[in-house]
Amino acid sequence: MATTQTETAVPTGTWTVDPVHSTVEFGVKHNVVATFRGTFDEVEGTLDGRGIHGTARVESIRIDEPNLKGHLLSPDFFDAERFPGLAFSSDAIRTEGGRVEVNGHLTIKGVTKPVVLTGELTGPVEDGYGGERLGLELETTVDRTEFGLTWNAPLPGGDFMLGNDVQIRGEFELKKAEA
Repeated sequence: MATTQTETAVPTGTWTVDPVHSTVEFGVKHNVVATFRGTFDEVEGTLDGRGIHGTARVESIRIDEPNLKGHLLSPDFFDAERFPGLAFSSDAIRTEGGRVEVNGHLTIKGVTKPVVLTGELTGPVEDGYGGERLGLELETTVDRTEFGLTWNAPLPGGDFMLGNDVQIRGEFELKKAEA
């Protein structure tokens, strides 16, 4: 039996991130046994003929522990005073069915590295207000130390408190700009 793969094109026009219905999350192994997660609440971005471009405001990091949030904003981690945002800009977008692969550049703490994001593209669909919406879920894993996030602490057994691999996941609802 032959199977057919459908190529889905990225919708044309300009699509902007709806910040109320979008988030950027990270996860990193903590104490070797569990994944610690946090989110950046203030995100913005666009999908248009130039590709995908977006930012997350570092100070919008959501962590329930105030002391930990302060540490994450300090020079030990994100250095929010000098580097207030994370940024992504795509070079190429490939879609097949609902799957999407995006090559681009991620900037964290002033360091820019190439990354490949994978995920799903859903829509477009008509929303309840007569506009059009897209869903875009993307993820990648990066080595945090390559971006200057090198703080760590040794554990008694010889391991370290934080893993180097960090999973970054974005879930975005985009609305089509009016012509």
